[in-house]
Amino acid sequence: MQNKNKQPWLYNKYVECIFILSPPFICLLLITLLPNYFKTAEVNEFKWVVLVLLIDVAHVYSTLYRTYFNKNMWQHRRLLLYTIPLIAFLVSVMLYTISSFWFWRVMAYVAVFHFIRQQYGFMRLYSRKELQSKLEFWIDKLVIYVATIYPILFWHLSSDRSFNWFVEGDFLLVKSNYLLAASTILYYIIVVVYLVKTLVQVAKLKTVNIPKQLVIIGTLASWYFGIVFFNGDLTFTLLNVVSHGIPYMALIWIYEKNNQTKNPTSISRINKRVFGKYGVVLFIAIIIILAYAEEAFWDILVWGENKRIFHFFNKPLFNPSHQVLSFIVPLLALPQITHYIIDGFIWKVKKAK
Repeated sequence: MQNKNKQPWLYNKYVECIFILSPPFICLLLITLLPNYFKTAEVNEFKWVVLVLLIDVAHVYSTLYRTYFNKNMWQHRRLLLYTIPLIAFLVSVMLYTISSFWFWRVMAYVAVFHFIRQQYGFMRLYSRKELQSKLEFWIDKLVIYVATIYPILFWHLSSDRSFNWFVEGDFLLVKSNYLLAASTILYYIIVVVYLVKTLVQVAKLKTVNIPKQLVIIGTLASWYFGIVFFNGDLTFTLLNVVSHGIPYMALIWIYEKNNQTKNPTSISRINKRVFGKYGVVLFIAIIIILAYAEEAFWDILVWGENKRIFHFFNKPLFNPSHQVLSFIVPLLALPQITHYIIDGFIWKVKKAK
């Protein structure tokens, strides 16, 4: 394990505790304090703006700072940055042309994979200085995956959740009490094995990797309570969006701030401004403007929900055909799809680093 009393912080322990490690616990505290409200409350327009537009969609655009606005990434991975959105768009158009339903189903499963991998990624980042045996490493790896995969299996096998990932019916639900019981038993066994391993490790080394343990515990708690224990749209959205989006934006900020300190000559002009003194306002403003523009077009061209926040846009008087939507929807979804795919390339943690 890491040196005693030296925690593997990425940038600043206070920033990380507030924006990376605490979000799931803060959400759970709110739900605990207002249980009756969260049982019945739905995601109204105000909550949608805060949770979806300002966090979920905005965090997608924060990837720009790590990719297209990153001078080093643009110079060395330009082909990747061109081809991923191009291929993603072409495949999405073909899929939507065949079936809009299957387009959203595939999107849902790609999103779930992305959410799962983010939790594994944070666990690996905070494990990077640990000296563990292979068994200890695999137990950590197993528990972070089980913490996320079991609630998704529960969702599929119980078939009684009152929320969706994107659209109604996007998951392939197969009710099976036998498989549900078996997966539940396996889940608790793995959690107990992880707890025993951690207690033995702490007793032996007289130290504990606090950020890594908070990532694992926060993942176990937010995914279990958000999907399994509670069955409410607002509860799921709050735990799902806040626990994912805010830590991701914080990680982007931390990475680029560190990059500016270590490699000042390789910083792009826009990132110099965004990650300079007081640049956090610009960081937030840019991604919120982009998120707002995207959601305005979704509302105007696809969903037709006539949200008050978009009222000053001129709405078209026609309903797009399936053929037209087969281009519009993949185009509007492209930032999200690109974010899902490209994320797998930009956060690889090498053992030596």
